[in-house]
Amino acid sequence: MPSSDKRKQSLYFPEDMLKEIQQEATRQDRSLSWIVQKAWKLARKDVMKYPSVNDIADDADDERGKME
Repeated sequence: MPSSDKRKQSLYFPEDMLKEIQQEATRQDRSLSWIVQKAWKLARKDVMKYPSVNDIADDADDERGKME
């Protein structure tokens, strides 16, 4: 089993979202980090379906080219 990589990273959340995450961490008696990691594992497949910024910019260029 691979060892856990425990690099520190700062993440910034809107205040209301952070309060919700903190409340859920307290309810589950878990750390904020654990909650965010589990949320990512559950959501990552859906997040990977979102277009990248480059994909969106390319689409915008295509639309502008059609109008000219």
